[in-house]
Amino acid sequence: MHTAGIIVGAFLILIGLLGLIRPELASVMQRFPRSKIAGIGLLSICLIWTVWLLATIQMGEFSGFRRPLLIALPIGYVLVLRFVDEFLAVRALGILCLLAAEPLLDAAFLRYESSRLLITVFAYLLIVAGLFWVSIPYVLRDQINWTARSVFRWRCLNAVAFIYGGVILAFAFTQY
Repeated sequence: MHTAGIIVGAFLILIGLLGLIRPELASVMQRFPRSKIAGIGLLSICLIWTVWLLATIQMGEFSGFRRPLLIALPIGYVLVLRFVDEFLAVRALGILCLLAAEPLLDAAFLRYESSRLLITVFAYLLIVAGLFWVSIPYVLRDQINWTARSVFRWRCLNAVAFIYGGVILAFAFTQY
């Protein structure tokens, strides 16, 4: 839980600090949903992470499905790159959020500190956002456009991320 708290806290602090210092990044973020390069990069990370998970996870009675899934994943990756041009970066980010939630929930599993809820809530926010972004990708575009409409909104969102990351990081060093 200590490592998960440090990683999540540092990530949120970095994202929040970048947004606070450079509000012009809002225009960069507005181009992200339709970015083909970002989509390919994020989807490649998702493929590598999923193949690693599938190769190492205990599957119990479903272990017979391991080889077909390991064959189907690269085929699905190529098909998605070929036929899913629209909002590929958003869908890949959604998949990455779903993948990232698992180690966070695993780190908080069977922990009794109330502060574990900081990481658990963040993990569930990742899951909800990931499900929306994979199935309804234009939602992220609308969220970015709404947030980037004014510098005040952009800075408020990044300030919340910065403070939340700071709280998680503080608890990671003092409680976990």
